[in-house]
Amino acid sequence: MASKHFEDQLDDEEVLLVFRKHPVVMRKGLIIAMLCLLVGVVPSIINPVVSLFFIGLGIGLLAAVLFIMPYWIAWFYSVYIVTNQRLIQITQKGLFHKSVVDIGLNQIQMVNYEINGLQETLLSFGTIIIQTYMGDLTIHDAHHPKKVQKEILSILRNEGVLSVGPPIGKELEVEEDSGE
Repeated sequence: MASKHFEDQLDDEEVLLVFRKHPVVMRKGLIIAMLCLLVGVVPSIINPVVSLFFIGLGIGLLAAVLFIMPYWIAWFYSVYIVTNQRLIQITQKGLFHKSVVDIGLNQIQMVNYEINGLQETLLSFGTIIIQTYMGDLTIHDAHHPKKVQKEILSILRNEGVLSVGPPIGKELEVEEDSGE
């Protein structure tokens, strides 16, 4: 038996793709952390003593780590896994809230992506929309959405879920039965 890559992996299941959101989702925590560092060194500007600078910097650094940690945990432990049988969305919200969405590959109808705006274009992140029979699964701030969409579609075709249709612009030739 092969080793399991995640907790709920089935015995006959093979992991084909793992992806996360773009690290830009931590930007709010990063801004707060930078402000903590700045506030930590402000007392040394008022009273320029080297020891006060390093004490303030240490306190600011500790506060910065404490403020950015929940954002990092939410980003790092939120993951999307595509196996040969299903797509799993594991979302971590804070320290004590975890959400799991499990969709069979045979329920997926269409996979689209959208890159909207200058920031998303320059940093290469966007939205992936996975249409299923039950509704849409929207993945905001996905890292390299074009590449991920292409890989998911390739997996769906290789697993026989999506059929490869005729090339665009070509009509299907249908033979007519003359009835004889």
